[in-house]
Amino acid sequence: MISLIGILIQSRVLGASSLLLVFSYPLMKRFTFWPQAFLGLTFNWGALLGWAAVKGNLDPFIVLPLYVSGVCWTLVYDTIYAHQDKEDDLKVGVKSTALRFGDSTKEWLTGFGIASLGGLALSGFNAELGWPYYAFLGVASGHLGWQIWTVNLCCRSDCNRKFVSNKWYGAIIFGGILAGRLSS
Repeated sequence: MISLIGILIQSRVLGASSLLLVFSYPLMKRFTFWPQAFLGLTFNWGALLGWAAVKGNLDPFIVLPLYVSGVCWTLVYDTIYAHQDKEDDLKVGVKSTALRFGDSTKEWLTGFGIASLGGLALSGFNAELGWPYYAFLGVASGHLGWQIWTVNLCCRSDCNRKFVSNKWYGAIIFGGILAGRLSS
């Protein structure tokens, strides 16, 4: 019973600590070319919170690479999304990584994609996930590479297609976690 109470308290404190990110994120397009990074920090706080709620701790060797991986993935998909709005963003004076990266976007996305996959690999290794997890990571890396290499950043509909395709990237990772856990 005491352990459950401790987990609830820790989860509530961790959840409440995300409020600064939640409140500040909508303003970031006015102040920085990196609002996608703030979105990643905000969205992926759930990795920390979920782990703490289920495990009752924050194993930094598992949750920190997982968190960083999620932030990097968000930078990939939300930068692709931001390319849909870059002309409008310029008109109204808001900022984004799409505007910041410009013609170098694919190079930046490649770096963030590699960092995301590296974080997932490290987190999976530290969580002692079985070999199927890494096979799924290989498939996920192919999907992410396909997105980055084939996206036409000047075509709104293609950016939207690639952005939406991230549901499959997430599903592949989820499948890998399940398969890796069942095999270990």
